[in-house]
Amino acid sequence: MRENKDKKWNETKTNDSWSIFKIMGEFVEGYEKLSLIGPCISIFGSARTNPDDKYYKLTEEISADIVSRGYGIITGGGPGIMEAANKGAKFNNGKSVGLCIELPFEENSNKFIDNDKLLNFDYFFVRKVMFVKYAQGFIVMPGGFGTLDELFEALTLIQTHKVEKFPIILVGSEFWEGIIDWIKKTLLLENNNISKEDLDLFKLADTKDEVINILEKFHSNYEFSPNF
Repeated sequence: MRENKDKKWNETKTNDSWSIFKIMGEFVEGYEKLSLIGPCISIFGSARTNPDDKYYKLTEEISADIVSRGYGIITGGGPGIMEAANKGAKFNNGKSVGLCIELPFEENSNKFIDNDKLLNFDYFFVRKVMFVKYAQGFIVMPGGFGTLDELFEALTLIQTHKVEKFPIILVGSEFWEGIIDWIKKTLLLENNNISKEDLDLFKLADTKDEVINILEKFHSNYEFSPNF
């Protein structure tokens, strides 16, 4: 019994070692493709948002306006908000990028991604690096755990100076006000777990024009470049 357990453990360690090459391959492909696209804005949100939802329509409008200003759009490549963002970019002749990952409860990539700008990943952590490295801003629409994961990782990286600062815009005050109030009250005032200045790491917006104004104001003072 002991020998069988040791054998399985050694096989696992061997597989772990070989997986390094697959991880490297995903990084290399991502860096090579995304570095050629130019400045982009990453848009996040729920894969479950329906096309008749107001945030789907707003995402489409925001995306179309952004690409008209010379940015590309990066999404997770799936349905819902991601589809709306890619659709807005595609229909306005902008660069439409999809960083896809296979999940058991989601459809395949949406049809509005440029054929030469669709990348598939097996590893979430590699995919998240791509979102941050080549984005000149994050627009965060209402979403679930995945959206919150991307949001808080970006906030942490900027807070700890691991990446260059870029605008993070939360869209939809009715959706975000609860978590913002919790951050201010519980994290800051009651427990001193963040600094007051950390509240400046993100902005809140409700309209397309507010989103565009935040992006334009920020980038009037910063040059475009990879974030790390």
